Amino acid sequence: MLKNMKKSTRSNIITYAMVIVAYIVMQTLVSTGSVTNLIQGLLVPLCAYSILAVSLNLTVGILGELSLGHAGFMCVGAFVSAAFSKINATSIENDLLRFIIAIIIAAVCAGIVGILIGIPVLRLKGDYLAIVTLAFGEIIKNVMNVIYLGVDSKGIHFCITKASDLNMESDGKIIINGATGITGTPHSSNFTIGVILLLITLFIVLNLINSRSGRAIMAIRDNSIAAESIGIDLTKYKMLAFSISAMLAGVAGALYSHNLSTLAATSKNFGYNMSIMILVFVVLGGIGNIRGSIIAAIILTLLPELLRAVNDYRMLIYAILLIALMLFNSSPAGINFREKYGIGRLLHKNGPDLSETAGTQRAHHVEGAGKKGV
Repeated sequence: MLKNMKKSTRSNIITYAMVIVAYIVMQTLVSTGSVTNLIQGLLVPLCAYSILAVSLNLTVGILGELSLGHAGFMCVGAFVSAAFSKINATSIENDLLRFIIAIIIAAVCAGIVGILIGIPVLRLKGDYLAIVTLAFGEIIKNVMNVIYLGVDSKGIHFCITKASDLNMESDGKIIINGATGITGTPHSSNFTIGVILLLITLFIVLNLINSRSGRAIMAIRDNSIAAESIGIDLTKYKMLAFSISAMLAGVAGALYSHNLSTLAATSKNFGYNMSIMILVFVVLGGIGNIRGSIIAAIILTLLPELLRAVNDYRMLIYAILLIALMLFNSSPAGINFREKYGIGRLLHKNGPDLSETAGTQRAHHVEGAGKKGV
């Protein structure tokens, strides 16, 4: 057990180091003018997508439940934080302080929505849970499209019909304008803040995985009946993982919304396609593999832009590369190659392999749960 803990700690350090090194390299390239404006514009979304992939992996890979409504939690965090920042743009002059408060509010609100949705949803399993979470995600997006929110000298006004029904004073201004969304959100996001939030996300998720609660969550994933028989509260730990995952998605939403001049709850931004894309990041990177989720999010976000030079065949090449990456990631030959030449093996040639597959990680955690009594 102690050996596994040391191995996990070293693997976590490698993950943190990869993010920090990637940040330093990218900042150096940006400062020397070696990166195009298009790639620079993708740096903040890359951080947001990485946070989303890591947070969804907590539900799909660690808890073992298929969720297709992650974009809905992102939508809650994005709109709540953007509305807060726009309302308090003059009252809180410090841009960084206002953004930090907005992130906290986004995390709390998304976590509350996650709990409210998790209460009925987590009673289901498999395909049923996936369909219901997908439905809730679409409900959240559509609810945001009918919200009208304004503020004047008398306070905050709210309705779900039309902007004129807000009945504001002459000094009032509309914050959320229905399907038009929010315009004029303070541009508080940047690459540095995005990397810091990604590191915080990794710290939360990796420490949860290696904690007593994390072993309980993985025991539920592997065999819920056996877990319940040894006294593990299934509802408690399922809700814990699901709500933390939703909170982190809300943080990603706040980062995402403060990088846009106009925020609207469209199908492209917060709909079914976004949830599927986040799930693809998780599956391609390896279910249960936190480091792989980040790598997959970066590769799949950058690929379409890097292939613009061959515009006529861009999506065809993208699809072929996606299939090839998936085969490399899941086939026995690909798994053996990664175990032999993975980052952990290259950095510790004389030590144990650190580039574990999801299956070997699962075996270690189940073993740890059994020895510790969870």
